[in-house]
Amino acid sequence: MTNRLARATSPYLLQHADNPVDWYEWGDEAFAAARERDVPILLSVGYSACHWCHVMAHESFEDPETAAEMNRLFVNVKVDREERPDIDAIYMQAVQALSGHGGWPMTVWLTPDGRPFYAGTYFPKTDRHGMPAFRRVMAAVADAWRHRRDEVLSQAERITEAIDRTVPPSPELPPPAALERALRMLAGSFDRLHGGFGGAPKFPQQPTLEFLLRVASEPWAGEAADMARRTLRAMDRGGIHDHVGGGFARYAVDDRWTVPHFEKMLYDNAQLARLYLWGGIELEEPRFLEVAVEVLDYLRRDLRHPDGGFYAAEDADSEGEEGKFYVWTAEEFSRVLGDDAPLAATMLGVTPEGNFEGANVLTLAATPAEAAARHGCTAEEAEAVLRRCIQALFEARRRRVRPGLDDKILASWNGLAVRAFAEAGAALHRPDLVDEAREAARFVLTEMRDGTGRLLHVWAKGEARIPGFLDDHAAMATGLFALYQATGEVEWYEAAEELTRQILTRFPDPDGGFFTTPDDGEALVTRPKDQMDNPLPSGNSLAAEALVTLSAYTGEADLRAAAEGTIRAGGMIVARYPSAAGHLLAVLASVYRGVRELAVVGPDAPSFARRVWTRFRPHVVMAWSVEPDGRIPLLVGRGEEGRTLAYLCRNFVCDLPVDTPDALGELLDQTTGGSPTGPTNEPSSKLTAGPGTGPSSGGVTPPLR
Repeated sequence: MTNRLARATSPYLLQHADNPVDWYEWGDEAFAAARERDVPILLSVGYSACHWCHVMAHESFEDPETAAEMNRLFVNVKVDREERPDIDAIYMQAVQALSGHGGWPMTVWLTPDGRPFYAGTYFPKTDRHGMPAFRRVMAAVADAWRHRRDEVLSQAERITEAIDRTVPPSPELPPPAALERALRMLAGSFDRLHGGFGGAPKFPQQPTLEFLLRVASEPWAGEAADMARRTLRAMDRGGIHDHVGGGFARYAVDDRWTVPHFEKMLYDNAQLARLYLWGGIELEEPRFLEVAVEVLDYLRRDLRHPDGGFYAAEDADSEGEEGKFYVWTAEEFSRVLGDDAPLAATMLGVTPEGNFEGANVLTLAATPAEAAARHGCTAEEAEAVLRRCIQALFEARRRRVRPGLDDKILASWNGLAVRAFAEAGAALHRPDLVDEAREAARFVLTEMRDGTGRLLHVWAKGEARIPGFLDDHAAMATGLFALYQATGEVEWYEAAEELTRQILTRFPDPDGGFFTTPDDGEALVTRPKDQMDNPLPSGNSLAAEALVTLSAYTGEADLRAAAEGTIRAGGMIVARYPSAAGHLLAVLASVYRGVRELAVVGPDAPSFARRVWTRFRPHVVMAWSVEPDGRIPLLVGRGEEGRTLAYLCRNFVCDLPVDTPDALGELLDQTTGGSPTGPTNEPSSKLTAGPGTGPSSGGVTPPLR
């Protein structure tokens, strides 16, 4: 027997199609049923890769007695948070208001008109560790609805008023000193021993790391480079990094990055690939470049749709157990590796007792040189053993049952991936990586639009649906602008411009910034506004970046004003909670450094463009073409027949053009902050290798350094 969710396309909802719970999808049918029966709605929100969502499903939603109580007392609605981030955002605020924390699975009780009145996250089947049993909570909620209705409705009114409040905008753009103050506040929570911010559980906090990289060369930001370097090194060496198959898990349950929460998300890995790319270039860390390529290779090997585009996630669980696909007992490890096992165990941290429920999450516990000193061999011999063992472990792991794949494609997350592949391909001289960006962009722009050309949020099971949200438009726009700068192909610029202009017409908040949902979107109890930058850049901070970029291409003051208005809308977050405004701080840093427009026209334009990609230059907006092109305002009137000229401008006021890549490099370095604190990104043979040479399709497992 299946329930209504059998008609869904969401992989998460389909996981619950066989539950004895009489689930509804979010929609009018569920609310009409709640009004007719005069019962609350029990809203359950999660996602397919969520371990604790699976636990609650097994304990409660698959239990006939619990399901019978759910069906008797409530109308039950199941939502995939990744399909409906608007619903998730609204009711997560209710959870946080009531409990002081949030997470998934999210469990919220609503009045039949959608107002929340009680909420939590995971509820166990029986009372445990101070958490009340799910059935006990259900009985109490139902009793309150029947016998204390006035109190329930009053509570619903108060919570709805609370979640309807928005952050008031700042009257002015945060001053330059706000960047330095934010850095000091971040330094106060920095873990100087293990990297990262705060304690367990520990998240990468990618937007914050982006801010650190953008300001690392500023004279007032002495700690920024060190904080970024330590964090990227520690994550690389920790168990959060999948050393056998590539990619990173969503977070670590400990403060040392050792034991991951094993699900692997597209949005995490797309952002981390960019961070390791530019961290490698700017922080004198060649190893980071190798990690970046490895992450991108993981994405295209394991999360790529055959026609382009990238799936959402891989599950934490396989065969019903968390992490089973990824961990190794000492016995398994020795059986696979034979005589190499003792040396490999030293390098990969494998012990008989293990570090995760009697098994081992692999870490980079010792470098080849350190292991060689203990085992009486050379560092080169140890490194060869490590490479050989990683390959053997990869082949052995391929025979295991893989974690579940969430095979929906989200426009916003694919925008992050397009940007990562485009920038890596351009910076590392890897046309194959740029091709991946093209294919992903083409998939979204072709398969994920409605009959009017409007961007849609999600594609699954051959069907695209749900009007695109703010972050879909903004993330795709920033990704497409990067792809244009990597290729010089105007189609990507034109698509990015269209999406950016739609942000202004479909999402504006008269008080500043942008709403999450379009102006003709579904009416919910409140209209959400996404301004927090963790773990993804918010829709508003990405919109600010897209608007800054488009204003540099067009010279339109209204676009720049809209970008600055969006930054002002988040000014209070910047001032008080910088860890929740990392990407907005990054955009603000580029604004204060001074956005530079670069126009390059002429037959040798690709060589000039390559010079731009030798450094991390997010404040430089480049347009280039091998011949005069009037489709982009920045290129209008530029160029001279038979020569290649580069014009570096600010607010469309340009320096005299230069006619060699070296001269352009000198100009750019004056705006970027001198020499990088690390090596240049001249390609190594491995970084430019083609696919198919090892577990990562772009090369064999990189060495430890």
